[in-house]
Amino acid sequence: MEKLKMDLTNLNEVFPDDFSQEQIATGKTLFLKKMSEEAHQFYGGKIQTVPKAGVFGFNWFNVWYTPGVSKISTTIRDNNDTSFDLSNRGNLVAVVSDSTRVLGDGDCTPPGGLGVMEGKAFLMKYLGGVDGVALCIDSKDENGNNDPQKIIDFVKMCQHSFGAINLEDISQPNCYKVLDTLREECSIPVWHDDAQGTACVTLAGLINALKLAEKKIEDVKIVMLGAGASNTTIARLIIAAGGDPKKMFIFDSKGGLHTGRADIEADKRFYRKWELCESTNPQKIDTFAEACNGADVMIALSKPGPDTVKPEWIKTMAEKSIVFTCANPIPEIYPYAAKEAGAFIAATGRGDFPNQVNNSIGFPGILKGALLVRASKVTDKMAIAAAYSLANYAEKRGIDPENIVPTMDEAEVFPVEAADVAMQAIKDGVARVEMTWDEAFQKAKKDIEYSRGMTKLVMDNGYIDAPGDDMLQDAIEWAIEKVK
Repeated sequence: MEKLKMDLTNLNEVFPDDFSQEQIATGKTLFLKKMSEEAHQFYGGKIQTVPKAGVFGFNWFNVWYTPGVSKISTTIRDNNDTSFDLSNRGNLVAVVSDSTRVLGDGDCTPPGGLGVMEGKAFLMKYLGGVDGVALCIDSKDENGNNDPQKIIDFVKMCQHSFGAINLEDISQPNCYKVLDTLREECSIPVWHDDAQGTACVTLAGLINALKLAEKKIEDVKIVMLGAGASNTTIARLIIAAGGDPKKMFIFDSKGGLHTGRADIEADKRFYRKWELCESTNPQKIDTFAEACNGADVMIALSKPGPDTVKPEWIKTMAEKSIVFTCANPIPEIYPYAAKEAGAFIAATGRGDFPNQVNNSIGFPGILKGALLVRASKVTDKMAIAAAYSLANYAEKRGIDPENIVPTMDEAEVFPVEAADVAMQAIKDGVARVEMTWDEAFQKAKKDIEYSRGMTKLVMDNGYIDAPGDDMLQDAIEWAIEKVK
């Protein structure tokens, strides 16, 4: 068996030659989960606080703390806006979750979300040059029910310490009320990455997939499996970008969304779903299989697979069909199976398959752009601008059916995205600071290079040790044995 490299670039090649594609896909999932657990134990998490100011002598403690810091307090007291310049607030994001819907694992209890929230903060720093703090909170009321108002109150109370809020892994329908309320009532951007971030990157992938398929967004029939926060927001963003709602068919566990769904209409908490009931699926189709017939695009964010989406459904789709199956941690159908069933382009939310349509290439640049101009909110137009920024960047460097969006290792895409978002914020009238595109780009690029350089520096100097080769080999051998 080939030895696994520390950079994991040969992960696909270390499995036995007689393994099928499904066995390799399953093995990779098991390995990555096992390796994640071992590596998190090894490092004790993946985020820490490091000073960004120097200590040049003992008396500098008196500058950074008392008595000197008193001047900082009174200056901010007299003008709260100075807090963005005199503290880290202007580049600091709170990653807030009640951990009630963590990936595909459901309610993981408040501390159970820390792995994801720290991961979000990790990517913010490394990819976007933005500092993030994981805040997993208990949203239960006295009856043991998750109360969205508790999240709202918490965010409103702590917003004065941050430049933006990233909401994450909040179950529906609570997520709708939380986002819609906080977007209007907070003075800083409140962003729901599961919804808006996923929608932004999905739209970017769809834009380029349609280019390759030689189809137009206003003409295509789109079927969507899953009607949670992600897919409902994706639908709204696609419509805002020119998609025809009458050619859109969305399905939850009870069937199609349409005006005949009295259960949704009756529950006012699901108002976002009801809005889509009113605008999509005029034929009132209730089975996903029927809707797939002749569909150009399938977007699934539902139950993890790999058999949630059936190959026979894809076989009935139109020529040059586009299939996005983005459930985590396992897509509704593996890309190879979707291709075998006739898909022209297949995408998932995972980086170990081609076409990672995942919010990881969205939120670092979007939040950085919003912070640069001190935006008061992230508008839908800003999200659409980010989608086109990602799509255009990928198109300029070349796209094909296996490569429709940028990847996380394309460092240049993030300052470009940040600058494009910042310019849209200015156009939308939600920016408190104005700058040129080049100024925004250069500032974002500098901060991102600093973050990456600092990480490399501490790695090169031995302050971050590499896991031992035995950790990697033990994990891959364990995964292989589990699959056999």
